[in-house]
Amino acid sequence: MSEPVDILKKYWGYDSFRPLQEDIVRSVLSGRDTLGLMPTGGGKSITFQVPAMMLDGVTVVVTPLISLMKDQVDNLKKRHIKAVFFHSAMNAKERRIAQELIFNAGAKIVYTSPERLRNSTFLQQLRMMKIKMIVVDEAHCISQWGYDFRPSYLRIKELRKIAPHAPVLALTATATPEVAEDICRQLSMTNPNVFRMSFSRTNLNYIVRKSETKINEVFHILSRTQGSSIVYVRSRKRTREIAEYLNSMGISASYFHAGLDYELKERRQNEWKSGMVRVMVATNAFGMGIDKPDVRLVIHYDMPPSLEEYYQEAGRAGRDGLKAYVVLLSSSKDAATLRRRVTENFPERDIIKKIYERACNYLNIAIGEGYDRLFPFDLDKFCAIYKMQRKQCLAALHLLAQSGYLEYLEETEYKSRAMIIVERQELYDLSGLSANAEKVLHKILRLYTGLFADYVNVSETIISAETALTEREVYESFLELSRAKVVSYVPKSRMPYMYIPTSREEPRYLVIPNSVFEERKKILSDRVEAMIGYSSDKGKKCRENILLEYFGEKREEECGKCDLCRDRKKKGSETKKSKEALIPQLLEFIRQRPNGVGFPIISHNFRQPREDVAEILSFLVAEGFLYIKDNYYYISE
Repeated sequence: MSEPVDILKKYWGYDSFRPLQEDIVRSVLSGRDTLGLMPTGGGKSITFQVPAMMLDGVTVVVTPLISLMKDQVDNLKKRHIKAVFFHSAMNAKERRIAQELIFNAGAKIVYTSPERLRNSTFLQQLRMMKIKMIVVDEAHCISQWGYDFRPSYLRIKELRKIAPHAPVLALTATATPEVAEDICRQLSMTNPNVFRMSFSRTNLNYIVRKSETKINEVFHILSRTQGSSIVYVRSRKRTREIAEYLNSMGISASYFHAGLDYELKERRQNEWKSGMVRVMVATNAFGMGIDKPDVRLVIHYDMPPSLEEYYQEAGRAGRDGLKAYVVLLSSSKDAATLRRRVTENFPERDIIKKIYERACNYLNIAIGEGYDRLFPFDLDKFCAIYKMQRKQCLAALHLLAQSGYLEYLEETEYKSRAMIIVERQELYDLSGLSANAEKVLHKILRLYTGLFADYVNVSETIISAETALTEREVYESFLELSRAKVVSYVPKSRMPYMYIPTSREEPRYLVIPNSVFEERKKILSDRVEAMIGYSSDKGKKCRENILLEYFGEKREEECGKCDLCRDRKKKGSETKKSKEALIPQLLEFIRQRPNGVGFPIISHNFRQPREDVAEILSFLVAEGFLYIKDNYYYISE
């Protein structure tokens, strides 16, 4: 039987595992439930992909990030590993092809969004699979104590019922001890192995910089550093404003947020990864699944709402192990802004019930209807119709989700996909197609592989450039090919969805429990205060140690690299120089008084701390430069 390292070498080309990876791999191969706490960039995917190739059956991976599951499946296919994914917005033909890949082609890894686990048909299909391992990625989402709790994750327990003998591997980059314990409890883990990688990143330098004019500080920092950088903000509008300012100042920058078109996001991401653009100004939508090793600087323009999010975003710096900097900009207004957001995230219960009622009306769901259905939901249009604030609606929808009444899937975006649905030889006998449609058909056959077996992501922009047709003409040609039943074409889309897990209730019967409202408000408030405390300088000894302690890790020594440690070193050095400069002055002062001089007079004449003067006098006596007689100091002969 192959060893894990043999599989690693065969498919990934690595000669050895990173720290903890092999321990986790061997744990799940032995059949043990396992929790892996690995910081961002620690290589979590290898810990389940390697054993998946060794097990005689299917590994089911639950992940909330559709874009990430697509990227991982694409990467696995490049390594000749058969993998498929399922999520709520797939059409019936895509689901059928994925099922065929599992049952007929022997796919080894099945990715699914947690929402799919509510679908009884999908659960029935899972029962037909030989499930040998269950993987829960972003496992903190299952804990109500976690910073990103998602009720749909609680459905993972259904997987345990389907495959009771399959070990569960839970993975997360950010979990406090309380969250880690809750993950094990929620997943019904039996005597789990827990592997915790140190949260210490020895190559990162954590810095908090006080500034009331942050835009100037960003330019100041970037103009004095080199290398690829990320500037994180909490506003889509601000991403563009800062990027434009940096470009005007001669620093190449681009911006990124969830509202951009998919192809534009992909182009900007590639420009940044290749080094064409130095700085990416982005919301927290940027970073997941982007493994760029040489990021030298991460700046937080706005203070994140929790140390979990701060640590995860900071962890995108220095993945190559070389020195990198993480700078948090802090102003006098930041603490009040974060505390205000806690209140904004918990609107009154009457408002929550009103938004629920209006959302159901907007979707034309009658009382008692809507069970287990998915609806397109345009939040901006909804807010415009009912004259409601977007921020308040999002907060209410989030609380309704945690109470089990609905789930808002925000801005799920998909590339255009195409698949040829005729046999290859039939292409030679086609007739009646327009010149444009023929041109597009010939071009996609040249540009893309695998079109006869599965849906393949296609780009109307690239096809347009290759054929000299407009993007509109490319789109219309695809529609023509679809009508001719030559190509199955799914145009790109970005559509938020609303999932209704239970029939519509009367608003008066809605229950927003204390565990969702009061308790979570307290949890969020505690996280905000921890973030504010980290940014403060009062009584703090080391930034990294504050982070480590938050995640349940104790360390005696200080990092020596953060701004607070450096300040102490600088002050210590200055104090030492000041003391050394005082030695000849003290000797000369005493020499001019042959009858000796007492300590009170000496300390009064030197404007140094009394303890510093006493320390130097003791040193001079010990070294024989002075002697004491009747409490007076004299020069030694």
